[in-house]
Amino acid sequence: MYTSASRAKLMGEEAPPKARPATALSTRGQWRLYTLALLISDVFMISIALRLAYGVRFELALPVFQIDVTPSTFLYSLLHSILLIAWVLIFIMVGLYNRRGLLGGIQEYDMVMRGTTLGMIIMVILGFLEPEFYFARGWLLLAWIFASMGVFVGRFLLRRVVYYSRRRGYFLSPALIVGANEEARLLAQQLSSWHTSGLHVLGFVDNELRSDNPIQNHLAVLGSLNDLQQLVEKHQVEELIVASSAVSSAEITTIFTQYGLLDGLNLRLSSGLYEVITTGLEVKEIGFVPLVGVNKLRLTGLNRSLKLILDYAIAIPGILALLPFLGLIALAIKLDSPGPVIHRRRVMGLNGHQFDAYKFRTMQVDGDKLLRAHPELQAELARERKLRNDPRITRLGHFLRKTSLDELPQLFNVLRREMSLVGPRMIAPDEMSMYGQWGMNLLTVSPGITGLWQVSGRSDIPYTERVRLDMYYIRNWTIWLDIQLLLQTIPAVIQKRGAY
Repeated sequence: MYTSASRAKLMGEEAPPKARPATALSTRGQWRLYTLALLISDVFMISIALRLAYGVRFELALPVFQIDVTPSTFLYSLLHSILLIAWVLIFIMVGLYNRRGLLGGIQEYDMVMRGTTLGMIIMVILGFLEPEFYFARGWLLLAWIFASMGVFVGRFLLRRVVYYSRRRGYFLSPALIVGANEEARLLAQQLSSWHTSGLHVLGFVDNELRSDNPIQNHLAVLGSLNDLQQLVEKHQVEELIVASSAVSSAEITTIFTQYGLLDGLNLRLSSGLYEVITTGLEVKEIGFVPLVGVNKLRLTGLNRSLKLILDYAIAIPGILALLPFLGLIALAIKLDSPGPVIHRRRVMGLNGHQFDAYKFRTMQVDGDKLLRAHPELQAELARERKLRNDPRITRLGHFLRKTSLDELPQLFNVLRREMSLVGPRMIAPDEMSMYGQWGMNLLTVSPGITGLWQVSGRSDIPYTERVRLDMYYIRNWTIWLDIQLLLQTIPAVIQKRGAY
């Protein structure tokens, strides 16, 4: 089970980011080396893919292909060279060796798919325009599939190398944050804790606050806007991030005039909504006016599909395997105390849609009468939403809660797409006020059976900390974080800490 220190480590708060080590290679030199590694990886993977496609098409004699074909070794050697060169040139044109297009979520993989698809289309067009330029369509299809997969794998592995290196101070861009208000501090916390961001946040620049003492973990205000040019030159700053809610429009204009078109420095403006909104934003031009729109859902497109696949891949086999066990628990509940087997709790779901979350009943049906006899427990329940010693819980209920078996029926909520395996804690409608400004963000993701709060101590952590954990999960969601939390839930349940 997580302690507060280990939970802080997961959330990236355990230490300031490592400074860039002294090295013979500058940041630009490191990126040139990485680009060369990408090129070598792509050439290698495409070459392997073309040879593999040739072997599967012509040497395995699979019944799905016409097997009475004798390929020309010279022709396919020429085609291999042409397609290899064509794909590399297309990759260059679409920006797959440009630093701006690398390590940016799934955007890089999308460009790979578009690049390999464009190469295949060019080959099809050539075959159509020149009948003498004949090649097996099955070979081209296999080459496209294998090349796409191979380049994906190669770039995925190289990405892991860069992420590993960033934790040790390499491939980092020195960054300054203009502003030191609440939004600026949250930006600094997020960028410093997200080790794969590639930014080494040095500190803040602000006209109002001048202090050498840290105001955000290890970060301090390094100077005013008048000192910005000196700080940029001194620290060789590559990323200038303006917290737009902390500066005036006139100051933003001045900063853009000085740094907006400067080579070697990227100027970025926050939305001004970071401290409130955890969902993504999109910029759309209406009447040639760029307007920022707020996404209603935190997860869209491929990310939403990946989460749904993970939910169903575990929930469906889990329900089928556990059906006899669920029946035994239901029978035990009936024998232990009078009342229904399933307790329906009205909770908040995605986009404010309310639904009934299923749990095995663990309380007496007349539990409210028992609670009214204990005003101090009523006050604790209103404050923490949980009771450490709850007189309403049945004998079997204590065991079910300690082992988290009471939550197994929520697998059916997952099938109904009301819940997810991993997510923020589900809350009742009257709890929304306790989330304050974060309440609207909570409803952009489906609640989860388990989550960061589950592996961090469950009911042992205070309510304000639970809110912070939920917001951290929503803002930092990846499919890998879901898988990590699922794996960490098992020891958390076994140790039973915070379960009551």
